[in-house]
Amino acid sequence: MINATMMTVNPFGENLYILWDEATREAVVVDPGMMREAERDMVTKFIEGQELNVKHILLTHLHIDHIASARWLADKTGADVYGNAQDAQLGLELPDQIAHFRINVEAEPLTLDRYLIDGDTIPLGDETIQVLHVPGHSPGGLAFYLPQSGLLISGDTIFNGSVGRTDLWGGDMAQLLNSIREKIYTLPDETVIASGHGPSTTVADEKRFNPFL
Repeated sequence: MINATMMTVNPFGENLYILWDEATREAVVVDPGMMREAERDMVTKFIEGQELNVKHILLTHLHIDHIASARWLADKTGADVYGNAQDAQLGLELPDQIAHFRINVEAEPLTLDRYLIDGDTIPLGDETIQVLHVPGHSPGGLAFYLPQSGLLISGDTIFNGSVGRTDLWGGDMAQLLNSIREKIYTLPDETVIASGHGPSTTVADEKRFNPFL
C-alpha cells in the first residue's frame, strides 16, 4: 500500500509530496521546495518519525519553488535527484531564479543525478510510478502517475480549475494544453490529480469544469 502525504511550503504555497510503501518504508519525495529552516525540519521530522528510507527525489520541473531544498534533502537522505534533461539548465540557473523573484533564500546551482524521460518507470514497493513528459509550463515538465493508487502528481501542469502559467522560461500554452489533453485527460476519470499548488481534483472534474480546455 502506498501512502501519500502533502505538505505546503514556501511563500509560493507549493505542495510537496512524500510517497511511501507501508510495508518496506521505501519513499520518494516529490518537489521539496522548502525555503525556511522550519519547513526543512517539518519534512525531516516526518521522514524520521515514519522511519522512511528516501530512495529518490523526483522533480516535476525545475522552478525555484519546487526545488529549493532538493540538493539539501538529497544530502540529508542519500537520495538521488531525478528530473528531465530539458529543465536541467533551469537547475543550473537557480541563483538567477532567486534573483528574479527577489527571494531571501540561498541555494547553489542544482545538477540532476539522473534524467527521466516519458515512459520511464520507478518502482516503489509493489507499485510502479509511471513518468509522463508534460511540457508547457516548462520544457521538461513531468508528471508522476501511480495507476494502482489512482493518483497523479501533476506539478504545475494542471490545477483545480486552472492550468500552469506559461510566461516563465520556456513556457508554451499550446504545448501545455496539448500535454493535458494527451497525457492527463487520457487517464481514468477517477484519477486524483495532486497539483503543485492548491487543492486536489480529479480527471473527470477537470474535463467537465476546467475553463482553459
